[in-house]
Amino acid sequence: MEALVRDLAPQVLGVLVRRGADFAAAEDAVQEALVEAVRRWPDDPPADPKPWLITVAWRKFIDASRRESARRTREERIHDEPAPGPAEEHDDTLQLLFLCCHPALTPASAVALTLRAVGGLTTAQIADAYLVPEPTMGQRISRAKRTVADAGVGAPGDLSRVLKVLYLVFNEGYSGDVDLAAEAIRLTRMLMRASDEPEVAGLLALMLLHHARRTARWTADGALVPLAEQDRSLWDTALIAEGVEILQAALAKDRLGEYQCQAAIAALHCDARSTEETDWTQVLEWYDELVSLTDSPVVALNRAVAVGEADGPLAGLRALQEVPADVPRRTAVEAWLHERAGDVAIAATLYAQAASAARSTAERDHLTKQAARLRHG
Repeated sequence: MEALVRDLAPQVLGVLVRRGADFAAAEDAVQEALVEAVRRWPDDPPADPKPWLITVAWRKFIDASRRESARRTREERIHDEPAPGPAEEHDDTLQLLFLCCHPALTPASAVALTLRAVGGLTTAQIADAYLVPEPTMGQRISRAKRTVADAGVGAPGDLSRVLKVLYLVFNEGYSGDVDLAAEAIRLTRMLMRASDEPEVAGLLALMLLHHARRTARWTADGALVPLAEQDRSLWDTALIAEGVEILQAALAKDRLGEYQCQAAIAALHCDARSTEETDWTQVLEWYDELVSLTDSPVVALNRAVAVGEADGPLAGLRALQEVPADVPRRTAVEAWLHERAGDVAIAATLYAQAASAARSTAERDHLTKQAARLRHG
């Protein structure tokens, strides 16, 4: 096995360098991937070693690059700005966070202003993360500042709005040289230190549990990997353990909220060794709790998936009838349930329809492949 790893190392290194990685950094990333391979392969060898090594090495390189970027940013801030006293900085930052989530702002404007004023990101970084021109993002932030000034500082956003904005930031993930998910986790940690509200802890737990699976969500060439097909050995067990511990402490306060419910569902997925071993009955119970707390059609859609896993595809299709037709990804779920029920022709057609309405290239490509698989399978 070690000989195979050594033989593949130059090929993996070449792939990283062709993708734009600095040679020295790429070498370090490949070495870390080789260590992971030697540790994991004896018990769980991959079907195709080279793509496995490329995926792990590329993720190691990305993580190292982000850490280095964050370190430089911190050093520049320390160099350029005198540090205020610890208590004053804490209080001012939290007050600023709530003001950036002012009820007079749209969610998009609140997110941009939060990243600029609280996160300390530059306008260029935020524009790059949201794939818009820098002048456009600059105007959005300026308008948000004027809106807050005109509305007055007496009505900052409430806690539920702040949590919603932080979750929106988290769901943007990683774009350009900014890791928005990590930034959202940092801000939520700060908020949890100042608040004993269990929903704050629930949101942090939810973020950590999702963040722990990020390495396995994409292939080396950027293709989407569904949960059922992910290499769970790539999940970050330390983050999972932290998320579960935070969630358990929040649930013990017996003030259930939607973020705690979502985190409980994520924890059940992280606890299972495979999709088949997931406790779908308990997942469905948590979705029932979530439905009682929110009338979100997205929650109803995800519940239909859980029904399909727990009670069978026909039951899932009946649950899906309660979900409005215009909910994103509804057609994809319908296709999956029909496939599980054996209606292959219907499923292939629905997968193709879902692909045409996909919101990202990765999602569109994945659904297109599903349609082709059924048509030519």
